[in-house]
Amino acid sequence: MHLNRTIIMTFIAVTAALGALWFTNGTVTPKEATWDDVLAEAKIGGYRIITTQELGVDYTKNPNEIFLVDTRQEWEYRTGHIKDAINFPMEPTWWSRWRKADALKDLLGPDKDRKVIFY
Repeated sequence: MHLNRTIIMTFIAVTAALGALWFTNGTVTPKEATWDDVLAEAKIGGYRIITTQELGVDYTKNPNEIFLVDTRQEWEYRTGHIKDAINFPMEPTWWSRWRKADALKDLLGPDKDRKVIFY
């Protein structure tokens, strides 16, 4: 009788542990950002959104005055990027932005007045 109770208690403990692991490790699908989300986040951060045409004009006139940051994955950057762009991969999640905040601050440096373009 004591052995059966031990087996039952062990089974319950293992089942509860597996259930807790399954429940807490579910896949989290990041919300896909909409254009309205981008505009709202830019406004909150004090950023200005420009068109590709505006970028083309500025880049043609003064390429050295623009700091280009390619936020795609490294393998995507290797397949082609705008000349002189720096690769800084960013996932579209708050966790990725939070985790890389210090590295991004170091990359951007102290000059708050220069034009920085993320793409």
